[in-house]
Amino acid sequence: MAIRDAFGLALSGATEAGFTPYSQAVRELQCFIGDPVASVDRAIAEDPGFVMAHVFKGYLFGLATEREATAVAKACHEAALPLAATTRERAHVSALGHLASGRWHEASRVLEDITIETPRDGLALQVGHQIDFFTGNARMLRDRIARALPSWQSGMPGYHAMLGMQAFGLEEMGDYVRAEQLGREAVDIEPRDGWAQHAVAHVMEMQSRQRDGIAWMRANPEAWTRESFLQVHNWWHLALFHYDLGETDAVLALYDGPIYSVQSTMALNMVDASAILWRLHLGGVDVGDRWAALAANWGKAGAGLYAFNDAHAMMAFVGAGLDAPALALLEAQREAMRGSDDNAAFTRDVGHPLTLAIKAFGEGSYAETARLIRPIRAIAHRFGGSHAQRDVIDLTLIEAALRAGEGALAKALTAERSMARPESPLSALFVRRAADLSEN
Repeated sequence: MAIRDAFGLALSGATEAGFTPYSQAVRELQCFIGDPVASVDRAIAEDPGFVMAHVFKGYLFGLATEREATAVAKACHEAALPLAATTRERAHVSALGHLASGRWHEASRVLEDITIETPRDGLALQVGHQIDFFTGNARMLRDRIARALPSWQSGMPGYHAMLGMQAFGLEEMGDYVRAEQLGREAVDIEPRDGWAQHAVAHVMEMQSRQRDGIAWMRANPEAWTRESFLQVHNWWHLALFHYDLGETDAVLALYDGPIYSVQSTMALNMVDASAILWRLHLGGVDVGDRWAALAANWGKAGAGLYAFNDAHAMMAFVGAGLDAPALALLEAQREAMRGSDDNAAFTRDVGHPLTLAIKAFGEGSYAETARLIRPIRAIAHRFGGSHAQRDVIDLTLIEAALRAGEGALAKALTAERSMARPESPLSALFVRRAADLSEN
């Protein structure tokens, strides 16, 4: 008799011995805690024919946005292909194949179809949600989960994760009240749910509720940091609140502590490190030798695989004053744009002009920076990330306009930002600087 999960979904090739660590891996991924790779490896060791264990591992590596990890995802796909499977499982294998080959949008569509038919397939929902994030698809971040949520209810395993994902989707679509409500509900159910914790932080970031955000993140950090592989990103959110308040010492203390004291070579962690140092760099803050250590790690990561990462790598190369890796990155992007995967479009539409703009800023070519950024602002979501992450594009543009002495543009941009974030001390600072520029 086939093993079935708590929702009655068949798991081909599984025995109880393999299902136990697989279930642990699912639980770990839903909270972003522990080591789901190690857990699913135990499942595969117990049951080499367990197709969804191979798929699960492939998803983990496929979402890492790193070249070596992508190779593992492809190997997992190859291992899963010949294994006996249900129609649902074969669709998962297909989705993994698309993801491992860089066809993010096609993987998203296959997973969408799975969850339309099987709305309690939590893995399909979570992987699809992550793909929506990496492709900047705010509408699907919300709607993928919204379609399935009526089939879930309190008390079901993983229900908190559904609420947390729905909260993040609502936030990215600007529905802040409901987003905060569902995010808090998810954390009440499962305090270790790092994604739900981060969804509420996003709400407070977008509403410029810096003090609320600091209180939210400081209230129970042990819950969202313990064994969490999302903790660097959540510490980054805390640093953003301090940054907006102009509390530079607090930002640097967080960078030197939980954000990058352990100098991770994981792209997702290096993105956060680059993003916070670049914000300080825009404000003229001397961050010492921090750039050099970070840039060295970006040099090991490779380029041209995921445009969002490339832009953040360029921040580190510019900050460290390294011209050779910066030029190599741009060449890798040119090669990527000749490809047929989705990253070719991510790079062409947004990533390459933004990366060029960051390099231009580092060279003091502020008018050129503004020229490159202005056309991509309205389509920046195409290369992934959240509103909070992509805000660095607007910050770079505003600072470039101010430094270029383009008074009319600076005044327009700062008025726009002040309207969007009226309670932000940083907005007020920008408005004052633009006014001073106009007067002079």
